[in-house]
Amino acid sequence: MRAFRRLRGWTGHGPLGTIMAAGPLASQRGAAEQATALLELASQACRAHRRPDLAERLAAAQRRLVGPLAHLVVVGEFKQGKSSLVNALVGAAVCPVDDDIATAVPTYVRDGPVLRADLLVDGEPPRREPIGIDQVRGFVVEGGQGRVGTADPQQRVVGVEIQVPHELLADGLVIVDTPGVGGLASAHGAASLAALALADAVLFVTDAAQELTRSELDFLHRARSACDTVACVLTKTDFFPGWRMVRDLDAEHLRKPADIPLIAVSSVLRRHATTVADTPVDAESGFAELVRFVTEQVTGSATSRAAGKAAAEVEAACDQLIRQLAAERTALRDPATADQVLSDLAAATQRIAALATPAARWHRALVDGVAGLAAELDQDLGNRIRCVVGEADETLCDVDPVEAWPQLPPWLQSRVSRELLENHALLRQRADALIGEVAQHFRAEATDFLDPAFSQLLGGVAAGGSAVAALRSASDGGPIFTTLGSVAGIVLGPLSAGIVLGPLSAGNSLVMGRDGPHDEKLRQLDQRRAQAKNAIRRYCDEARVVIGRNSGETLRRLQHQWGEQYRTIAAELHRCTAQAHTAARQAVQLTGAQQVTRLAELDVGLARLGELRQRAVAVTR
Repeated sequence: MRAFRRLRGWTGHGPLGTIMAAGPLASQRGAAEQATALLELASQACRAHRRPDLAERLAAAQRRLVGPLAHLVVVGEFKQGKSSLVNALVGAAVCPVDDDIATAVPTYVRDGPVLRADLLVDGEPPRREPIGIDQVRGFVVEGGQGRVGTADPQQRVVGVEIQVPHELLADGLVIVDTPGVGGLASAHGAASLAALALADAVLFVTDAAQELTRSELDFLHRARSACDTVACVLTKTDFFPGWRMVRDLDAEHLRKPADIPLIAVSSVLRRHATTVADTPVDAESGFAELVRFVTEQVTGSATSRAAGKAAAEVEAACDQLIRQLAAERTALRDPATADQVLSDLAAATQRIAALATPAARWHRALVDGVAGLAAELDQDLGNRIRCVVGEADETLCDVDPVEAWPQLPPWLQSRVSRELLENHALLRQRADALIGEVAQHFRAEATDFLDPAFSQLLGGVAAGGSAVAALRSASDGGPIFTTLGSVAGIVLGPLSAGIVLGPLSAGNSLVMGRDGPHDEKLRQLDQRRAQAKNAIRRYCDEARVVIGRNSGETLRRLQHQWGEQYRTIAAELHRCTAQAHTAARQAVQLTGAQQVTRLAELDVGLARLGELRQRAVAVTR
């Protein structure tokens, strides 16, 4: 990197040629290092040409490049070995493991200089509070007695973040150990499935006790539709002698329709091999294949994507600087057309200024689209909740709530969670369509001023500005799943209250009805049914309020985020034309000798920018 710091400027002579002659960037460093070097060069060019706005865009790209690049989510039914798998991957007991107690809140494992742990306390964004490693268990496992701080012990823990120095995590990988409490069909399972849309890759964990169940296969196939990179991990091969037969059966199940890879591992053998440095045992553990999958399919692809996006930013910045310098050069080389050039630049500056106003078509499309989407989501959620209430009412008409109540709450949790998940999926789908429409409007209004690379970045805004990206950015670089986990936890609360109140009042009515006449028994049964229906309605209403509030906040975040992105692009285009107009006007006022010198400087600058752009294109391709 020191060679790149020798760059002295972009309007004088030759350091770029010396640097570039040293050898191709691809031979000196990986894709991320190439992108970092290009960002450094482009940032210096932006500052040299008085474009701090572009330099800030490149600085933001640099921050994204060095931040967490990939989130690997570990999911599955409870007690399948998820926590043991994470521990074996990072070579440390960072996730509590117990034969009888399951993980209850997500654990985020990332790289750090020393082993340390932080609580993630419910908030926007989640608040971090340091704890000792020996305290993690009290907050992570089901039934843990951990409390947060002393000022407000009632604040809810939505996760634990653990930093551990490990080579596998060094490139920005974050491993998320998710709760398995309640099974895949529970509210926790639905929240985990919704969170997979925010993941870069998924490891679905099942043990070798039996072949994949129907619920596991359904969850896997839905996970595959939510995330492009999914693998199934068969655990506990050391414990079950018939694991090879189970592996073959599972592999056949996974071959259709998604062809999900299956990796068989033993966390126990991996831990032993790591402790005693036994290479043959490590090979037998199966973790070599799993680590290869993570480094190649997860971390490696994420690094390549991040490097490509960073190089695209460099390409777009070069295009703006080239356009700016080329306009000045045209005015200098052909004095006869200088007046026309100045007139065109002045008109372009005025037209682009309108792009950043509320009257712009893209802005109106965004505001109206968000309002329409909010109404559509509310209507969809209302219809779904009414269907659930109708199904529950129909069930209660045929049974005594006292007898059915033990089975009804788990069913209701699962049923409502599935509907919330579908509503969340609708939000992502419609939001992606909306931002695509906004991008089209922006392109239509700015066609004359958008260079190809910058127009391509608009596509990146559309793709990266979806609901998924908004939820990711909400955590400000922290864990990305706490929002959905928090919602799931809030939704469960009202139902618990209903469970307590329902059976108690129903039981009292039942006692009163035993000694009464037949009509009194029927009246008491109707009363119990009415109480149960009211409890279900209260729960469903609370669920609708919670998810509606969350969707509304997400939409407001989307509108603000997208609006800021497009206003920033409009401001950059405006500054480009305004500075080109100013520079061209000053250039035509130079003396003959000064114009010759300035032309030579512009030719050198344009050549260097063109060379830098070509190298950025090579990385993006």
